[in-house]
Amino acid sequence: MARNIFNQPAKDTTQTAAQPPAPAKSSKLPGSVGGLRDSLREITANSIRDIDVDQIELDGLRDRLVLEDSSIDELADSIRKHGQQVPIMVRPSDQPERYRIVYGRRRLAAIRKVGGTVKAIVRTLDDDASLIAQGQENNLRLDPSFIEKSIFIKEMQEAGYKPGVIQDALGLTRQGVSNHRVVLEHLPDELIRLIGPAHGVGRRQWGDLAVLAQKTSLVDIAKETLTSVKNDLPSPERFQAVFNAASTKARGAAKRKTQNQSSVVKDESGAPLAMLASDGRAVAIKITRKDNPEFGQWVEDNAEAVLRQIFDQWRNKRGPGH
Repeated sequence: MARNIFNQPAKDTTQTAAQPPAPAKSSKLPGSVGGLRDSLREITANSIRDIDVDQIELDGLRDRLVLEDSSIDELADSIRKHGQQVPIMVRPSDQPERYRIVYGRRRLAAIRKVGGTVKAIVRTLDDDASLIAQGQENNLRLDPSFIEKSIFIKEMQEAGYKPGVIQDALGLTRQGVSNHRVVLEHLPDELIRLIGPAHGVGRRQWGDLAVLAQKTSLVDIAKETLTSVKNDLPSPERFQAVFNAASTKARGAAKRKTQNQSSVVKDESGAPLAMLASDGRAVAIKITRKDNPEFGQWVEDNAEAVLRQIFDQWRNKRGPGH
């Protein structure tokens, strides 16, 4: 099972300007005093603080395709009316009085629009724990779409995170991680940016689109298709429009591929006997009288009987009931 970062015991935090210094350790403390000291440290480590947004760095890997969108404006309006109801999480930066965001990027973006400080939980986390917290909090609050998870997985792998950490961050099995990454490998980055996160579009649909990527130029099709639709068309509908256009294009390309095919039929010595041609609508056998005048005449005289014989052979091979 995936580790739950939110249920882990709080770790002791490093000193920052916004945090009062810890009292000096005495050589021996009674049990009740020592327990009180540990409790105070835990409360301090998890306390909610008001931090200036300019002190927070946008750290970590990309887990959303769209950040600055209409939903940020809606969230900003809600915070303006009702205040920030849910804190973000940050961790101390290497620079004094600076923090690196763990999760809550949308809330931070909204508060930058509203102005003022942001309520934040400050935790001292290493890179692995920070990544797991980021992934688990996103899954709890606003589940990323399939393609967003795929991109997050790709960036985690390229950043060198271990498989177990990646699985814990998104609550996926090893096979689940592989399923996301395999689909993404066949989809151009530009195509994904044109479509967007497409919430509700799952692995099977993205997988079908990835198959089409091997048959036609999806980026060109997406650009052509999306220029004729509304700019505010929801991302799932953008996906469907591109998929439909790509499917039609691929079927047309497959049909054209079967057209105008031809091959030369030769005898045992390698000399040409006839030309076999097909265009998707008909099959034709062409014998050049110049090369084989006597054979051409014989075929002309016996074509009806030969064709019936060939037809009977075909029907017999199909068997009864066909």
